[in-house]
Amino acid sequence: MDTDDTRAEIARRRLAQLVASFDEHVPRPAEEAAPTDTSGSVAPGPPGHRRVTSLHVRVAVAAAAGLAVVLAWWVLSGRPQSEPAGTPAASVEAGSTSGPVETGEIVVDVSGLVQRPGIVTLPAGSRVHEAIEAAGGLAGVVDTSGLNLARKLVDGEQVLVGIAPVVPAGGGASAGGATNLNTATLEQLDELPGVGPVTAESIITWRTENGPFTSVEDLLEVSGIGTATLDDLRDLVTV
Repeated sequence: MDTDDTRAEIARRRLAQLVASFDEHVPRPAEEAAPTDTSGSVAPGPPGHRRVTSLHVRVAVAAAAGLAVVLAWWVLSGRPQSEPAGTPAASVEAGSTSGPVETGEIVVDVSGLVQRPGIVTLPAGSRVHEAIEAAGGLAGVVDTSGLNLARKLVDGEQVLVGIAPVVPAGGGASAGGATNLNTATLEQLDELPGVGPVTAESIITWRTENGPFTSVEDLLEVSGIGTATLDDLRDLVTV
């Protein structure tokens, strides 16, 4: 017999004992009508025989209801509690974040004063310092104060470590000093008015996905650049 059946059997036995005990103490109705004397008064009945009143009935009903509640509790309290559907199997570990997780890979060109300059492949969402580590680390004592080592990398960008950007012929700047949108590095774009690191990354991402800019007006297709920003940049950039 399992645990639930044992508990139910014990409860039934206790209920039977309580009912029997209650039955012994409840007054029974007189089996015969009390005799009357010749004067018309009712003669007292035999000792121990009393009439059952409405109070006795209410007490009996209340006792039975209470016993039923006790029996139900006794049986149900012994049943194991099941986990509700949909309860998470595990809690979130301390220090974890609830934001979206970036997937995939990015390819970055690490140049300058690093042990192994060249192309490195990193998980999406990697930072500048991780690109430097993937290139073997710094080559000697290098001033990295001009780099934001915590900045997130974008696919296809170049990280210059300890050196100034090299401007090829017709490259990063024109004869008038304008920044070439198709060859400028992220750091050069970041220096433009109204263009921060996020917008600079968007410019590089756009030209990687869509090819070279054909006109300055193409900047309106870049996320974060509106007509006001374009007016500020029109005389400072070129293609």
